[in-house]
Formats: sequence, C-alpha cells, structure tokens
Amino acid sequence: MDASTSNPLVREYLLLGLRFDRIEEGYVDSFTGDPALRRAVAAEPQPDPADLARQADRLLGELAAVDTLEQSRADYIGAHLRALACAGRKFAGEQVGFIDEVEAYFDVHIGKGDPERYRQAHRQLDELLGGSGSLADRMRSYRANEQIAPARLEQCIHAFSSALRDRVRAEYPLPDAETITYEVVTDKPWSGFNYYHGDYKSTVAVNADLKQQMSNLPRLVAHESYPGHHTEHCRKEAGLVEGRGQAEQTIFLVNTPQCLMAEGLADLALYAAIGDGVSAATGSGQGWGAWAREIYADLGLRFDGESAQAVSEATAALAEVRQDAALMLHDEHRDVDEVVEFLKRWLLVDDERARQMLRFLSSPLWRAYTSTYVEGYRLLRGWLDARPDDVSLTQRFGTLLDEPLIPSALRAA
Repeated sequence: MDASTSNPLVREYLLLGLRFDRIEEGYVDSFTGDPALRRAVAAEPQPDPADLARQADRLLGELAAVDTLEQSRADYIGAHLRALACAGRKFAGEQVGFIDEVEAYFDVHIGKGDPERYRQAHRQLDELLGGSGSLADRMRSYRANEQIAPARLEQCIHAFSSALRDRVRAEYPLPDAETITYEVVTDKPWSGFNYYHGDYKSTVAVNADLKQQMSNLPRLVAHESYPGHHTEHCRKEAGLVEGRGQAEQTIFLVNTPQCLMAEGLADLALYAAIGDGVSAATGSGQGWGAWAREIYADLGLRFDGESAQAVSEATAALAEVRQDAALMLHDEHRDVDEVVEFLKRWLLVDDERARQMLRFLSSPLWRAYTSTYVEGYRLLRGWLDARPDDVSLTQRFGTLLDEPLIPSALRAA
C-alpha cells in the first residue's frame, strides 16, 4: 500500500492541503506524493474556504483519538491543521488579527523590535563604512560597488553551488541522483526560490531584478540549495518518506509551521556549512567571508570578504525591521508611504527597493511570511547555539534537516 493511503487521517490531511491550492495557486509549494491524490482533488468541485476550515477543525478533533501515530507526528500534523483552519477562515472573509494570523500559521508569537538595536546597528555600520555623507548614501554606494554584473551572475551561482555541494555532501550524504537546475528570472517579489520536484531534484530561481550583491550570493545559494531548502527536501524525502513512511512530509504548504522551520534552517545554512570564524564550527576557524573571497578570486573577481562579513553581521541586527513593517501595515493599519519611509530609514535602502519589499509584505499569500525569516532565524539559531557540549554544530543542524520538528518543540527543548 502507498504510504499516502496507509493512514486515513494522513491521507485526509494531504487531500485538504491540495484543496488549498485550488483556492490560492501556490499554496502548495511542493507535492511529491501519490499523483492520484492531486488528480482526485482536481476533479472535485471548486472548494469552499469555510468548508476547508471546518475540515481542518474536524481532522484536528479526530487526531486526538488516533493511536497509530507517534507523538511527534501527531504534534506536527496538529500544528499544520491549525494553520490550515486559520487560512480557511481568512479565505472565507473572516477578520483575523495579524498577530493571531501569524501565530496560527507559524506556531510563534510576534512583537515589534527594539529601535535602540537598530540605532546600534547603524552606529556599527557608520564605523565600518567610513567616509563622509549620510549613512544611507554610503550604504547605497557600498551596495552598488558589490553588485554582480548580470553577465557573471550564473557563473558565480554555479561556483558557489559546486563548492557548497562538495562540502555539504561530505557531512550530510545525499542520493547520487540529486540535482539542481538554476534559472535567472525577473519580475518576482523574492530574491530566490526553490522549486522542489521530488526524486531529489530542484529548480532554483534567482531574481536578477534585485541586482545581486557579492556578499549576499553565497548566503542565497546556501539558503536555496546546500545545505538549505534543497538539502532539507532531499534528506526528508529519503529519511522520513522513503525510510519511515511519513507521507505528511510529501506536501509543503505555504503559511504553516514547516515554513518557519525551513526558512530558519535555510537562513542558517551558510553558518552551518562554513561557520562564522568565531566558533570552531568548521574546525579551521575560517569565516564565510574569507571562504567566499577565494571562490570569487578563482573567477577573477575581487571581494573583500572580511569587510563584507562584518557589514553583513551588522545589518543582520536590522532583520526585525521587515517584521515591524508588516505589523505597521497589517496590525496598525499605517499608511503605505509611512511604511515605505520606515523601511528606507532603518534598512538604508532607496525608494525603489523599499517598495519592492512592500510588494512582498502586501501580497495576500505572502504578507505574513516575513515572520518565518525573522522568528525562524532567532529560534533556530538559539537552539543550535544551546546544544550540549558533546554535540557538534554539524550534528545539531543535521537534526533540523532530518526530523519533523515544529517551533513549539524547539521552544520546549
């Protein structure tokens, strides 16, 4: 019997998730399970969002009586059913407060960041960048000097992907058949996106509209590919689906706890693979900046990796600004132009870049998603760094790649 039909409740969960893709195309980020389930949903009448919410609530009630699922699987499915119940109510027109929406989707409670932390980050950047003129102007000049020429972008992507793949496969074995196809795209609200097709294959799209920077590209490739999204998909398909029959892992749904876990993991991918030069994570003490400098040098490109790493670490303290902007927009109902000015002030970006960010924050499908990056990184980095003395960073990160964890499980740990 196919794994997707071996447990009736898991099968109903998969069908329910697939129905959401008929309400909002793209809600199913990937589905690698039984194609017959997708065909069955496609043949159904157009679903009613309120009915989908009721289905999620019903399955949540039935879950408590199921004794054939180990507790971690039941907790995982339950958290995702709560997210789908909220999504169904939202699609049906019910008013749900933004903070409550984020909590239902991602199993995390959010609040606004500390402006003093942002001011401190600006002071650090002021010292690092030097020169004269406004900090925003100097930051824009720094970013402009870091831009990768469009004609060199694909070459740089493949160089970092190859270097990371060799490194990651030595620590986290992957099936021989695993492959990634890279595409450079335009007119998207994101900088990069992983499309996982199953059978250990992904397409990774990189948005050329955002003028990719040398300091960001290693992080983006690690995030989308090795040891980020692609690696996680492959490891879970091999270990949880093929190895342990957990068919619920064949579907990846937008606006669910698995997104927060996946984005937090992916944002930590470069740290896990290379280290930061402070811990002994790599055994050599080399930070990612020095590592990336060597790869760019092989391509004939000059890159001040140590300075880029210092600037990146300072700007990381500004990550919560994006979540603050989402709260201003959807919880406090501030004027769009006010939110744009907030983003420009703290993130030191121009009007065009701020409005590109706002496009993502305003999308009906993606408006809550910024919290997956902010809260995902915070939660998972704390969990990684709180590991026991006898557990290496590689081992701890491997648990994130291999196990069906949810945010509340990490908080409990």
